[in-house]
Amino acid sequence: MAKVSGRNKKRIIFTFGVLCVLLILLAFRLAWIQVVKAEEYSEKATNQQTSDIPLEAKRGAIYDRNGEALATSAACYTVWARPAEIKENYKGEKLDDISSKLAVLLDMSAEDVKEKLVKEQALIKIAKYLDKETSDKVKDLDITGIEIAENTKRYYPLGNFASQLLGSVDDDNKGRTGIEAQYNEYLSGVAGRWIKNTDLNGNKLAYGKEVYYQAEDGLNVVLTIDEVLQHYVENALANGMKETKANRIMCLVMDPKTGDVLAMATTPGFDPNDPTEPDDESEKTVFDDMSDADQVTYLNQMWRNPIVSDTYEPGSTFKLITTSSALEEGVTNLKKTYTCNVSYTVPGTNVTLHCWSSVGHGTETLIEAVGNSCNPVQIQLAEALGAEKYYDYLEMFGITDTSLTNIDLPAEATAQVQSEDAIGPVELATMSYGQGIAVTPIQLVSAVCAIGNDGVLMQPRVVKELTDSDGDTVKEFETKEIRKVISSKTASEMMKIMEYVVSEGGGGNAKIAGYRIGGKTGTADKPSADGKYSSDTYSSFIGMAPMDDPQLVVLVVVDSPTGVQFGSATAAPIAKEFLENALPYLGVNPQYTEEEEKELKAEYTYVPDVTGKGYSDAIGILGSSGLKYKVTPETSSTKDFTVVDQYPKAGTKIKKGGKVYLYRE
Repeated sequence: MAKVSGRNKKRIIFTFGVLCVLLILLAFRLAWIQVVKAEEYSEKATNQQTSDIPLEAKRGAIYDRNGEALATSAACYTVWARPAEIKENYKGEKLDDISSKLAVLLDMSAEDVKEKLVKEQALIKIAKYLDKETSDKVKDLDITGIEIAENTKRYYPLGNFASQLLGSVDDDNKGRTGIEAQYNEYLSGVAGRWIKNTDLNGNKLAYGKEVYYQAEDGLNVVLTIDEVLQHYVENALANGMKETKANRIMCLVMDPKTGDVLAMATTPGFDPNDPTEPDDESEKTVFDDMSDADQVTYLNQMWRNPIVSDTYEPGSTFKLITTSSALEEGVTNLKKTYTCNVSYTVPGTNVTLHCWSSVGHGTETLIEAVGNSCNPVQIQLAEALGAEKYYDYLEMFGITDTSLTNIDLPAEATAQVQSEDAIGPVELATMSYGQGIAVTPIQLVSAVCAIGNDGVLMQPRVVKELTDSDGDTVKEFETKEIRKVISSKTASEMMKIMEYVVSEGGGGNAKIAGYRIGGKTGTADKPSADGKYSSDTYSSFIGMAPMDDPQLVVLVVVDSPTGVQFGSATAAPIAKEFLENALPYLGVNPQYTEEEEKELKAEYTYVPDVTGKGYSDAIGILGSSGLKYKVTPETSSTKDFTVVDQYPKAGTKIKKGGKVYLYRE
């Protein structure tokens, strides 16, 4: 045997030593991976082999009281990508090619698609809300690592309809405003997941597990809203906007006996199918030029429901609350007479307040005083009650700076009422006729509903019940009595007063032959930013029908009408248009008096006497006879005035639709 030379022996020993060191390092590395980092690498392997696809729950529908769909969930599709698989199978030009093909189908830029395809994530969403046709085209591309999941998108079949009430959802299908936000917990349901073990190419592993967690669909919300009545309201508001050219018009309709909201609308609205831009084309142009911050402000205002969230000075419509309180306390009665001399000095002060009329109403009963909308009489009623008692009734009617109606809608505001300790005789006086106090529309309507409900205040509600996918009731929301505010006797007397206002007073533009309609008009100057009053107004009318068995209370508020600003001329005709359609729909048949039957058949009518009446009242009285009017001499002033003469004279027989000239000083 040949001897190994010393030099070769050293080489062998060195090589053996290197191998030993390498084996030791390999052992340490193996121990590091399998022991120290075992949990981390195990998790990575599991993540790479686990396909976890979220399954979106179907959002519950929103129905009207008769089962008509107002919001539903339509099927759509989401494209998901597994970047690890994409990078393994597509590189260089192939990656660019599939990015371009996907970009064309998904209406995206190729750069954005490519960026998502190679992102360091196990699973990434590429696009959502695709229709079936587009999703099928994506499937046909047969791209390894691309998966498509079916989910839902919110759809509002009637578009811009009750938009502020219904609200909308965000990109994650969560309620943003309105009913969608208030009942999101019930509507959204519980999302599911599909978890399975796959190889790099998405094929199921033989030893893998598969778990499917079925999504639990959301509950349906059934509203008290009647779709037909809502349509009548929205049509009337659209016509009112054309006539008045106002900033906006609000309308709320409630059932006084239950507190059910039957219709609620504000115009202009928005299309909840595309809630992040205005529905009006001209407004879109303005919106697009805004800064991001201004756009956010604009959208929040557009989505806002002012009927619940905004306050306004009610003006003379608030006289119904003051009069009800005074009657209930016995400080007045229907036959008691008052004298109006235009001005009235508040006792204990040197402050003189004025009636809207430049000519005194003279001696008048309480019914006539409300019909004439006489401010001095309301001041005297509040004085007779006293501040403490008056505030007690405001609280009973639910009108305080802390009271909420607790309607089931988000962001309800409270009234703006001065503290009882802070008011003096003058503040009490102005509050009596609806100035110096601000309420939400829902508060005023709820309070007036008590008059039509035998004196009982109801809690307003918008949602009737929740149902499951089979239509079975899961939860029912009962009507709720709050308190007895006024006696049955007082409620009956107030209904007589309200009916007089429409049949004989300034609410005549809401008069409908064959129906007993009651109501009250109101015109209040809008406060400006500097704390003073501007020339803009809130012109309103609150009505009730039919007065022998009230089924509807309707409030119309016209915000900043142009031209004639009185509630009798702007809001009352809108309420009339609604009631003319709503009452027959509800099965309330007209019952004509002999006089009404003659008037309906006749081509002519007799001119009523409006000389000495206020301009705003004259408009309503002439409107009740189907006559038009013209002021002479013409004036651009929007202030009320007393009619000093008229032509034709009272009692003259003229053709219906004819014009009466009203003379001013």
